[in-house]
Amino acid sequence: MFCRNCGEKLTLRFKENEGLVPYCDKCAEFKFPFFPVAVSMTVVNRAENKILLAKHADEEAFTLIAGYVKKGESAEKTIPRELKEETRLTAIKWRYYSSRYHGEHDVLMLNFIVTADEETPVLNEELAEARWCSLEEARELIKKNSTAEYFLNGALNELSRKK
Repeated sequence: MFCRNCGEKLTLRFKENEGLVPYCDKCAEFKFPFFPVAVSMTVVNRAENKILLAKHADEEAFTLIAGYVKKGESAEKTIPRELKEETRLTAIKWRYYSSRYHGEHDVLMLNFIVTADEETPVLNEELAEARWCSLEEARELIKKNSTAEYFLNGALNELSRKK
């Protein structure tokens, strides 16, 4: 491990109430590990009977819309920005659902159930396809054994409890 600021090799030092933490002798500071964070969105229409699934340009299976939280940005600011960037759809409202570590990209994913108007998505270069699906179709099409499937199934269970 190396310091993000100066490039010096980090050593582990004991910090009270924290345990062993990487330390930079040159900066004379503890350097907690950097951990990227992203939002994952289970996008529903206003009636909450359709889910927006997307297929990324380099993927064969459908997943949820997702994006990294930029430095200085909150998850709540990331949601409308990412949805607009990837599909040109507008997020009307959202609520936090769950989080999960996503090892494939070494990122903490924060999942939100996001309501958007049921318009036709306009794709950008990241997406090969995006479409509104029935709840049953979404369960069938989502990438199996994935973080997206985990979030989708949980969000669908949450939505069914509301009715």
